[in-house]
Amino acid sequence: MRSKEYNFGQFSLATAICRTGRPKPNLLLSFYCKHTVDPKASGVTVSDSCKTTYEEIKKDKKHRYVVFFIRDEKQIDVEYIGERNAGYDQFLEDLQKSGVGECRYGLYDFEYTHQCQGTSEASKKQKLFLMSWCPDTAKVKKKMLYSSSFDALKKSLVGVQKYIQATDLSEASEEAVEEKLRATDRQ
Repeated sequence: MRSKEYNFGQFSLATAICRTGRPKPNLLLSFYCKHTVDPKASGVTVSDSCKTTYEEIKKDKKHRYVVFFIRDEKQIDVEYIGERNAGYDQFLEDLQKSGVGECRYGLYDFEYTHQCQGTSEASKKQKLFLMSWCPDTAKVKKKMLYSSSFDALKKSLVGVQKYIQATDLSEASEEAVEEKLRATDRQ
């Protein structure tokens, strides 16, 4: 018995062939998709304005946050920039401003106080986190696009301390984020 592969466009079917050369359907060995899609390779690029705004937040402390979106399913770009004195509530508002079923990315320069064990004084901490906001109400295609493009944004924003994925306000709340950031602190 020998094996032969039949191609049907995007799919391929491998079957066992008997001596007569005819396929035996009951001896199906495998059915698989030849062109598997790498979920990390969405083809979406990161614009230079994203990188510039990131540097302005990280090094120059010009802004408190930035909200990114994917333009025409091709490029991640800046949508909103928060002033340095803007609060976390304003960040969440801008993250959701485009609509109930819309996904976004958000970068925030989070400040909080931390007290190490055995010390009497608290220190001020700042940590940059990048959030992928894909609400449950978003369409599956949009969720897949934003999820598969998140890696491209992470790779271009070097120095972010924490990556957070949020699907509802409880996961994106200030308290939930602070808890995740504090978990990375030394005790």
